[in-house]
Amino acid sequence: MMAGLLQKEDFDELLKWIGGRRKFRLLYKITRDGCSAPNFHSKCDGKGMTVTVLCNPSDTVYGGFTSQSWTSAGGAYLSDPKAFLFQLKFNGKSSYNQFPIKPEKIANAVHCNSGCGPIFGGGHDLTTFSGNLTASNGVFTLNGGCNLNNTYNMKGTDYNAFANGNLQVKEMEVYQVDDCDMNDPLEIPWRRTPEWTTRLMQELKEEIENYKPLEQLKIQQTKILLIGQIGAGKSSFFNTVNSIFRGYVTSQACSGTAEHSLTTQYRSYQVRNGPSGKPLNFRLCDTRGLEEGQGIEAQDVCYILDGHTPDKYVFNPSLPLSSDITGFVKAPKLKDRIHCVAFVLDASSVDVMSEKILEKIRKLQIAMNQRGLPQVVLLTKIDKICASLQDDVGLTYYIPTVQEHVDKVAAMIGLPRSHVIPVKNYESERELNDNINILNLLAMQQILHFADDFLYNYLDDLDEEQISTAD
Repeated sequence: MMAGLLQKEDFDELLKWIGGRRKFRLLYKITRDGCSAPNFHSKCDGKGMTVTVLCNPSDTVYGGFTSQSWTSAGGAYLSDPKAFLFQLKFNGKSSYNQFPIKPEKIANAVHCNSGCGPIFGGGHDLTTFSGNLTASNGVFTLNGGCNLNNTYNMKGTDYNAFANGNLQVKEMEVYQVDDCDMNDPLEIPWRRTPEWTTRLMQELKEEIENYKPLEQLKIQQTKILLIGQIGAGKSSFFNTVNSIFRGYVTSQACSGTAEHSLTTQYRSYQVRNGPSGKPLNFRLCDTRGLEEGQGIEAQDVCYILDGHTPDKYVFNPSLPLSSDITGFVKAPKLKDRIHCVAFVLDASSVDVMSEKILEKIRKLQIAMNQRGLPQVVLLTKIDKICASLQDDVGLTYYIPTVQEHVDKVAAMIGLPRSHVIPVKNYESERELNDNINILNLLAMQQILHFADDFLYNYLDDLDEEQISTAD
């Protein structure tokens, strides 16, 4: 949008009537460019959809929209079923009224004439001006006319109620209405978060550093299982969270891209505070990636969910995990179990995710749902689907294409959209970045809230006598 007559709320109202996601660009302004038919056509012909806006000395604001391009043809009508007249203000007060074209008059929506400014309707409903005009005391007395309700349905609104019964104007503007690119930031985020500041980052860090599982259950740490396709960024997410609390970019977990999963062990990683080395009260559990032909199997995951699998267990593709392995936890307690699952998916490849991988995920979800385990999706590599996020991930919740991917993944995986969380891992960066930190801390905050939901449900199922032995 460019500075002009209209306020944000006026553009919002116009967008409701026009439909779609659009942006406005000021093409022509009579106080700047002159009230001249040649100037109007030189700046507005061939520009596609436009909005013409007039403002009179009584601060009544009105005009018309057409989806057709203005031309300098000699008296040609253009058909436009989408055209309409409108009023945004009357005597300075908001008055949002749309006056649609009559179905039988669509062929006469707008009239193009090289010697005239914008003309709406046959008859004409609204003729702005012809030739060249100058202002007197800041007011242009337009030499057009109003013959309302000929082509457009004015719903009982007459010339006086529409434009105060005159064509004197302080200003007239024409805006181009263009489609927005899916990577153009929205003015209002599609998912609201607190304002991203250094203070927010510190508050999130402190909240997570001070996090403790439910006291009544007497467990020291909640356990979050990361599971997803190879190369999606499971291990990198742990490294990213670990980096935030260490104070520098780390690579404790093996990460990268390869034909098969780089993660060969089940690891229950500690996240430690950098200066003190004190472990935080949650663990991020990493395991083999999902693959079509091999990778982790549903039975292996079930053993992990139930707390049977020992830390540092090495997966053997030819030998499924069983109760015969060294260190197998035969009678796991609540502290050994998984309390929340995070599926890690690559945003840049969800469109080509195979049906076999989706089927594996759905089978795992059945097991998770049977255990009442909350699930989220960490949607990684968002900077690969939107170039502007390579420079500033602070725009994440303003980018429509990220929202589109979140909606798509939510439908694919069968989770609420609020459970799909876009993140950006540290990959090529050598220094910490506040916005990357905030994005991932917001994800961890939500994951820990979901883990607490599981623990609250567990607590509800316990008798008071059992609480003291739950550890």
